[in-house]
Amino acid sequence: MVSMDTTPEEWARYTPRERLQRYAIFLLAVITIVWALTSIDVIWPWVFDAPQQMGDLFSRMVPPDVTNLPNILWVLLETVNIATIATAIAVFVSLPVAYISAQNTTPNAATLWLGRLILVSSRSVNTIIWALLFVAIFGPGIVAGIIAIMFRSIGFIGKLLGEAIEEIDRRPVEALEATGASRLKVILYAIVPQVMPTFWAVAILRWDINLRESTVLGLVGAGGIGLILQSAIDTFNWQEAATVLLAILALVVLGEVVSAWLRKRIM
Repeated sequence: MVSMDTTPEEWARYTPRERLQRYAIFLLAVITIVWALTSIDVIWPWVFDAPQQMGDLFSRMVPPDVTNLPNILWVLLETVNIATIATAIAVFVSLPVAYISAQNTTPNAATLWLGRLILVSSRSVNTIIWALLFVAIFGPGIVAGIIAIMFRSIGFIGKLLGEAIEEIDRRPVEALEATGASRLKVILYAIVPQVMPTFWAVAILRWDINLRESTVLGLVGAGGIGLILQSAIDTFNWQEAATVLLAILALVVLGEVVSAWLRKRIM
C-alpha cells in the first residue's frame, strides 16, 4: 500500500516576504517618530508636569463667572453671523470655480489649471493665516474674519462640487446638446439637477466647519467670541474663560444639531 501524507498545510495571512515588508515599514515608522521627537526641542519636565498644571488651571476655572454672560452671548451671535455670511458668499463664488475646475465642463486647459490653482491656493492656507493677512489689510474686526473664512471655504466647496460635476451622467448633457440647446440651458437643466444634492450637502457641511473655525478668529483680532476668550486669558480671568469655553461648546453642539436637521430636511 502507498501511504499518503494528509497533514494539512498551515494557512498564513501573509507570505514571509510580505511579513518582512510589514516589519520593515513598522521599523521605518518607529525610526521616523524617534527622529522627529529628537529633532524638536521638547522640555520634558514641563511635559511631565502638565497634568498637575492642568488640574491647577481647571480648579481656577471653577465656578464659571457668568457676570459677563449677556455680552458673551451677543458676541457668540456675531460669531454665528461671521460663519453664515462667509459661507453664503463662498458658496456663490465657488460655483464658477467648480465649473472651470471640472474636466468635463471647463472651456479649455488654461481655465482648468486656473480653477485648480484657485482651489489649491485656497485650501493650502489655514484660516488663521488668512485672518492674519486680512487683519493687516482691513484692520481688526469681523470684516477680516468673514473674508478669511470665505477664502478658505472656496477651495473646499469648489473641489467637492467640481468632483461632483465630473461624476455626472453625460446622457442628459448629450441629449440637450443634440437638440441645439445653449450652454446655459445645458448647465441649468442637465448639470445643476444632478449636482444639487451635493451642493446642499457641501454647503451645510462647510457652514458647520466655519462655525467652529469662527470661534478662534478673535485670537488674531478677526472678530468673534475669540476676542473675549483672548482677553480673559491675557488678564488671567480663568472663571470668565471657562464661561466662554462652555459657550463655545454649546454653540458647536447646537451647530451640529442644526446641520443634521437641515440635512434631513433637504436630502
